[in-house]
Amino acid sequence: MLTSEQSIVEFKAGRAIPDRLKQSTHRHYTEYAEKMLRVYSNGAGQQRRQLHRQVESIFVDEPDCPVRRIQAFCKLLDDQSTFLTDPEGKASKLRLQVFTEAGRFHPLVRQADRLFEHDEKRIKQELSNKFDLPWDQIEQSFYSDVIAYQRLEQFKGYPNASALLSRYNVAQLQACLYRAENMIVSAMDDFKTILRYAKLARLLHDIVRSGSSKYRITFSGPASVLHETRRYGVNFARFLPALLACKGWEMTASVKTPWNWSAKLVISDKDGFSSHLPSPDEFDSTLEKSFAKKFGSERDGWQLIREGQILHDHQKTFVPDFTFRHVDGTEVLLEIVGFWTPEYLAHRRETVQKFRHHRILIAVPEKSLREGATIGENVLVYKTVLKLTPLMEIIEKIRTENRNC
Repeated sequence: MLTSEQSIVEFKAGRAIPDRLKQSTHRHYTEYAEKMLRVYSNGAGQQRRQLHRQVESIFVDEPDCPVRRIQAFCKLLDDQSTFLTDPEGKASKLRLQVFTEAGRFHPLVRQADRLFEHDEKRIKQELSNKFDLPWDQIEQSFYSDVIAYQRLEQFKGYPNASALLSRYNVAQLQACLYRAENMIVSAMDDFKTILRYAKLARLLHDIVRSGSSKYRITFSGPASVLHETRRYGVNFARFLPALLACKGWEMTASVKTPWNWSAKLVISDKDGFSSHLPSPDEFDSTLEKSFAKKFGSERDGWQLIREGQILHDHQKTFVPDFTFRHVDGTEVLLEIVGFWTPEYLAHRRETVQKFRHHRILIAVPEKSLREGATIGENVLVYKTVLKLTPLMEIIEKIRTENRNC
């Protein structure tokens, strides 16, 4: 994804308009994209900065290409690349050793004379012999810990030039959403799929039924989240390609401008944006995946069901993350809270209260609890993962109480 620095957004008449390359006005960009893909496809062994310079040179005569657009292309190409890095810090050690040795011969000159006797070529050879490495290998390893000097090892690429340009358009949409205060999605055809992606991203959301088969999902945006704003912003942006892969939806986001007023970003499934997402795995959330794996298909008479049902109370809607169903017919619904604000937790408690005739267990992160907070009934507190022992104790307690009623 792009960074905020690579985002290009025009604010006009109360609307946020992210940069978009269109066939009608940017048809010639297809040739540029082909050239950029060739630079990276043929760039194995070259430094990141060298690749970026070659991409920049492609647009040297293009009047309609701001610097940020070039930087965005480089970022998207880098994202599909593997560069040689230096996780063990060998480069800094090598630099220290070489500079320490070379310092004894300062100053080095291209050609020795009576005043300056240490020529560069001879000293490099001496250092090469001392470290038992060819000088070109020393040079390649010198700055492998500096991002700009890292060398390209592999380029996964994009299917074609159109795919790169399409990815650019989506990436600019995503970057615009970093500034979102909230987002409202009206979902029709693919409501459950859209909600599933939102839950996997652990987005703060509220659902209202606005018709027999139409729902309005309101999301808190990164600009409204008090904690872990950056990580939430990344998850928020990653949700967008998932939304684009669905049908029957409209989205309106309130985006904060640099001048501290709000603008509207409005898109729908009719706007022609293409998602690069493949079909989703059954689970994408590490928390949920590890939990489901540990629980298994059946445990102590309980079966784990993913997104078993949609609950309605007039317009209010609640969709749990999991349903636990016992062989005796008892059902317990589990809602997992990831990101949070105090207001969101309070709102979630209100939702649980509204659906109190169902047996609902809510799992909340320990860091979301204020000091001295009282743990309510049917609340499971977790640190980083859901543990089975306390969970099984709670759902068994709920089942026992239900059986004795």
